[in-house]
Amino acid sequence: MDYASSEHAVGRPSGLTADQPDTAPLAVKILIAGGFGVGKTTLVGSVSEVAPLHTEEYLTRASIGVDDLDGLDSKVTTTVALDFGRITISDQLVVYLFGTPGQERFWFMWNDLVNGAMGAVVLVDTRRLETSFASIDFFESRGIPFVVGVNCFHGIRDRTTEEIRTALALDPQVPLVLCDARDRTDGRDVLLALVEHLMAGQAAAPL
Repeated sequence: MDYASSEHAVGRPSGLTADQPDTAPLAVKILIAGGFGVGKTTLVGSVSEVAPLHTEEYLTRASIGVDDLDGLDSKVTTTVALDFGRITISDQLVVYLFGTPGQERFWFMWNDLVNGAMGAVVLVDTRRLETSFASIDFFESRGIPFVVGVNCFHGIRDRTTEEIRTALALDPQVPLVLCDARDRTDGRDVLLALVEHLMAGQAAAPL
């Protein structure tokens, strides 16, 4: 998929300016957050135009009683630092993705990863919605715009968007997008929803 030629491609967002020549694209940092095992690493890998950086390690006996593996019987690895990827949305906009670790024991890293981030995607799994509450609280408390991506594993959509919004206590202004983190087009659409959300926020901000 050529993001620059996509019909959904966007130009330089209004208000998201930088002191750069017109020929230099605007670089935007976005975090990919959510609970343990919701698909953050998969999303970064599916949309990145460069070989993504992963810091995954195999789960060991040391994680027993520490990491919540309920409903994740097939999961054998975990992110211990971050995931990194890059997407060129258009000639004017390049997005750098930073996937956060989902386990509570690594949450201390979020305060560093969030520096310079213009927005975030919070991935959720409808089977384990509670694992993403902390991510939503984190961005809300810091006033960082975010969208929610509902990762429909294996195409399963067992809840309506209204039910998910209610369960997550989402503000009506927060976009919610159904997706499959393995699908490049779905991942692009989630990121574009965030870019549009950022643009709308900038347009509504008082001068």
